[in-house]
Amino acid sequence: MNTREKIELVARNTIEVITREELEKLLLEKEKPRGYIGFEPSGLVHVGWLVWMYKVKDLVDAGVDFYILEATWHAFINDKLGGDLELIRKAARYTRKVLEAIGVNINHVHFIDAEELVDDKDYWGILIRSAKKTSLLRVKRALTIIGRTADEAETDFSKLIYPLMQVTDIFYLDLDIALGGLDQRKAHMLARDIAEKLGFKKPIAIHTPIVSGLLGPSKKKAASSEEELDDVMAEVKMSKSKPETAIFIHESPDEVRNKILKAYCPPRITDYNPVIELNKYILFQQPGFVLHVERPSKFGGAIDVHSVDELESLYKEGKLHPLDLKNATADALIKLLSEIQRKLFSSSETVNLLEELKQAKITR
Repeated sequence: MNTREKIELVARNTIEVITREELEKLLLEKEKPRGYIGFEPSGLVHVGWLVWMYKVKDLVDAGVDFYILEATWHAFINDKLGGDLELIRKAARYTRKVLEAIGVNINHVHFIDAEELVDDKDYWGILIRSAKKTSLLRVKRALTIIGRTADEAETDFSKLIYPLMQVTDIFYLDLDIALGGLDQRKAHMLARDIAEKLGFKKPIAIHTPIVSGLLGPSKKKAASSEEELDDVMAEVKMSKSKPETAIFIHESPDEVRNKILKAYCPPRITDYNPVIELNKYILFQQPGFVLHVERPSKFGGAIDVHSVDELESLYKEGKLHPLDLKNATADALIKLLSEIQRKLFSSSETVNLLEELKQAKITR
């Protein structure tokens, strides 16, 4: 794979790369750049997570020396799984199994538990130095990365430590690339700002799209500022704490189909349309994928859709009925999930972890 091919692989299916020029320079000059993503082990895995998981696969395939931070203490701070650290650790192991099942070469990935980092006094030294270079207001503004507001930090001071922990994770691991969903933008930009002040490498930030929840927005959404964009993402994104908004990796074909058939999918509207997004961000990212849509003969009969642009154009023009699109999407997603499940459920350990997590109370 040449440098141009690596750049295209790393940058595909992303919302933004900050900056593309820095990424090109990095991949041209460094044979094994260091990249990472941190995730909160917070319960069952839904299909929205496939977006960043497949992007991890892209980065590994492009030769990035990749680190996955199982952010156990971060999840504890954010009240995930009721703050039960043992359950949080089990959720981390389950997520690792899903990554393996979708084809990530875990032999080329470094898995790190946050507990390993916080045991080192140097980690806390970096955190304190980072805190000296930013303001309370800036940290409060970054709380949206964990789906929290500044008001929530008034009764739980630990929430304010979280953004600085994420910045410290990046510096401590000596990373070139920080990967995350678009909702992680403020933490990555904070890291880029502080890096210059402390003499650390400025991380290249790669942001993936956020898949909308199945119920759609409560009303028409438009974001005219970064703060409003945060509010929109927090409301509409697929969430495991709201299971009615999510399709989970382990769910049966009937469950998947029923959820998609009930999903928000207004005619001709593609914005915040989860059925369109499942195709755009997940299905059409699979090699050679073609969406086969069965339609009544009086409406033109069956059709094969070969690209996201073609799909969006047909839908906006009213040439695809929402029900036909839903059925086609359900068929395709069920097929993809069945392949993942076949690998996932071949392990008794994974099945046991899944059953235990199913019984757990998923907290926001």
